[in-house]
Amino acid sequence: MIKIGSVGVAVWVDLSLLAKSTRKKQTMFLKVQLHWNVIIAAENLQPEGLMLHRAIIVRLLSDFAVKKATKDLGYFLAVTTLEKIGEGKVRQHTGDVLFPVVFNVITFKFFKGEILEGVVHKVLKHGVFMRCGPIENVYLSNLKMPDYRYVPGENACFMNDKMSKIGKDVTVRFSVIGTKWMEAEREFQALVSLEGDYLGPISTPDI
Repeated sequence: MIKIGSVGVAVWVDLSLLAKSTRKKQTMFLKVQLHWNVIIAAENLQPEGLMLHRAIIVRLLSDFAVKKATKDLGYFLAVTTLEKIGEGKVRQHTGDVLFPVVFNVITFKFFKGEILEGVVHKVLKHGVFMRCGPIENVYLSNLKMPDYRYVPGENACFMNDKMSKIGKDVTVRFSVIGTKWMEAEREFQALVSLEGDYLGPISTPDI
């Protein structure tokens, strides 16, 4: 758990994944400092400094969740520290107060050439879709998994001559060959490959 500021407002982020990324020297997790404007409604303003600090953090977290992701920084995972709260400015028509703030965040973004792992959640005739962190649309085409062939059926999968299987809920290690930012959905799509050493399924679902 990462705590923000001194008031104990907490955000959960999977630190085991972050640690795992650090061990493998992957760069999909980024630490970024951002400058935002936070608007606090007049009725939520309190004269006590601690209560104002808390109101700013709560509103910041709400705005942060709505933002979801950006093309340059990737997916927003967690606010880690609130570095600075600037002087508030009253908005004339509403009485709300705008505070410029500086804070640190952890973001998640794919980069071409990275070796990552994902879990298959959809099997199609021409490939599979996987989840990796917050990214749902990680696509592995059948053209990018050498020696695997499609096996139809109720539990359709791809299999090679060594009986290695790529099916639903299987964890697969892959290489990123390209990404695409979808502005309307505010999310990324990724194309990946198994062409390379030590790539492919590394676990099967528990029975």
